[in-house]
Amino acid sequence: MDNKQFIEIGSDYGINSNCANLYFNFGWHGIFVDSNYRSIKRGQRFYNKFPHPWFYKPKFVCEKVTRENVNQIIESNGYKGEIGLLSIDIDGNDYWIWDALTIVDPKVVIIETHNEFGLNDIIVPYDPNSGFLKKHPIYHGASPTAMVKLAKKKGYRLVGANELGFNFIFIKNGIGDDIIPEVNVESVLTHPSVKEVYKKFEEIKDWEYVRG
Repeated sequence: MDNKQFIEIGSDYGINSNCANLYFNFGWHGIFVDSNYRSIKRGQRFYNKFPHPWFYKPKFVCEKVTRENVNQIIESNGYKGEIGLLSIDIDGNDYWIWDALTIVDPKVVIIETHNEFGLNDIIVPYDPNSGFLKKHPIYHGASPTAMVKLAKKKGYRLVGANELGFNFIFIKNGIGDDIIPEVNVESVLTHPSVKEVYKKFEEIKDWEYVRG
């Protein structure tokens, strides 16, 4: 990775996060964005208490990210164009935020999908005022299938996921194509927990959805 910049949207306090390891052990820098003021302050205290001796600290931004403001938030904090990694995990409008994001061009994207939706091609409609658990514990986000379709539209391929299969990892086409092959959705949804969570979808299968 020749571009060691990250943006993590939905970072909580930025300690147990997708990007903390990149900062502490690999010299990356970037911004942690979260709407929880207490989490942001806790993260700032941690990074002030344990500063890396050679790298400057990441920036913490307390903002509720929407389709309407995501590009402005990122640009106003000094990021534009190519970055190394984008991470999105906000338990809600993840799909819509990535869809709207144009100000940066990440090489790698890690984004949360919603395994409860199975292989259905569906997304919960966009709501700028949405909050986790607002209407139903699992009525938020986008299915793995819908997220992969969005990634392809934006020029990315699925290359893997975390063990439980809900954090999908995408790489921009043209980067490492010959050594990091594309994988299909089914290949990363093999953990036993995936089949268990499918059952929860029955309660809300007739609610309103958008197709990917």
